[in-house]
Amino acid sequence: MRDKTPRHAHTHWKRSSRIDPIKILRASDAGRIPELVPIRYGRMLQSPFAFYRGSAGLMAADLAATPTNGRYVQACGDCHLMNFGGFATPERNLIFDINDFDETLPAPWEWDVKRLAVSFVLAARENGLSDAKARGLAVTCVGSYRKHIAEFDVMDPLSSWYARITAEDFLTGMPKAMEKDVRATIDKAMNRTADADFPRLTDMVGGRLGIRDSPPLIYHPAEASIPEFQAFLKKFFADYRETIPDDRRALLDQYRVVDAAIKVVGIGSVGRRCWVVLMMSATNAPLFLQVKEAVRSVLEPFAGKSGYANHGQRVVIGQRLMQPASDLLLGWTTGTQGRHFYVRQLRDAKIKPLVETMDAERFDIYAERCGWALARAHSKAAETSGISGYLGNGDEFDEAIGTFSLKYADQMEKDHAALTAAVRRGKIAVFRED
Repeated sequence: MRDKTPRHAHTHWKRSSRIDPIKILRASDAGRIPELVPIRYGRMLQSPFAFYRGSAGLMAADLAATPTNGRYVQACGDCHLMNFGGFATPERNLIFDINDFDETLPAPWEWDVKRLAVSFVLAARENGLSDAKARGLAVTCVGSYRKHIAEFDVMDPLSSWYARITAEDFLTGMPKAMEKDVRATIDKAMNRTADADFPRLTDMVGGRLGIRDSPPLIYHPAEASIPEFQAFLKKFFADYRETIPDDRRALLDQYRVVDAAIKVVGIGSVGRRCWVVLMMSATNAPLFLQVKEAVRSVLEPFAGKSGYANHGQRVVIGQRLMQPASDLLLGWTTGTQGRHFYVRQLRDAKIKPLVETMDAERFDIYAERCGWALARAHSKAAETSGISGYLGNGDEFDEAIGTFSLKYADQMEKDHAALTAAVRRGKIAVFRED
């Protein structure tokens, strides 16, 4: 494999002349809610890192032309540092892992590694760190991936399947002051439940409990006021109910659907149909579910078609294959006009990284943890000896990806400038939330 694809070959980056970044971005607007698309571009304009987060399809096209050693894994598909974080397992234990799988698909392992490494360079630049330090973060992340993939490779399959990064694992080796801050964040997250979201997201309208409108980010579309919509919701949830295990159905059946509204979510998903659904128990305990539209993975044109007819199912199965534990109510369903959706709890002790507060030391620790988590995810349901053996014990691959990451980060800055120019020329409409 090294003869066919030398590890130093991964330093290479040159975009194909056939790729037009703005054209690819506009093509990805198809099927989105038109009035929400300007919000997407308004967010992407904020910085090259924000642009990067919203352009997974563009990078997929770019990565397809880069070298690989031929080994596939269940890939995340949108593997940047903001798509990692802490969350509670069904047993109420906090773990650290990947938490976004909208683009998941079997694909070359290098694609996730490269997208994650580049995200550290762009985020570090945004925080004012030098390119030398930014490159060092990418090398740290990839080195962690290499070392941990070797450890998982010699585990028996059951041990690899059970492996997880606990809160204590995440905290190990941190400076005391940093550990104190992270523990405070963990304690706060573990106390964040649907009850905490209830007063913030709901209101009484016309004597009826419902989700509070906060346009353009949370709103009830016109069809929500039509009587037939409630009948559709019941059918929608009945179909979803069939995709979760029997014991979870018994839990879900103790709640009834009260209201549903569109909720704008992360940069890459802005404009996709994402609903927040309020459910209530007989004792008036709330449960919020997120129902998110799933479309074809950005990897499909380059890695092959999904084996699942419903893209919501593709996301759910991919998530279960990569995470050590997944949301209690994770399932999928089909909506109007044959649209595909997956369902999960809106929040469940989730912790997102506060990248804007990270200095070089915090970035370095986070990069190591993300590389570890990605190695665990790739190892859970794939034969990784061909990856581990290829990477070896030295840092040649790590250094190669460090160099690639700087080159590709430069490309993203050029693409961000191209988007800015297109907006100035009136070619793309934007909505600035601030």
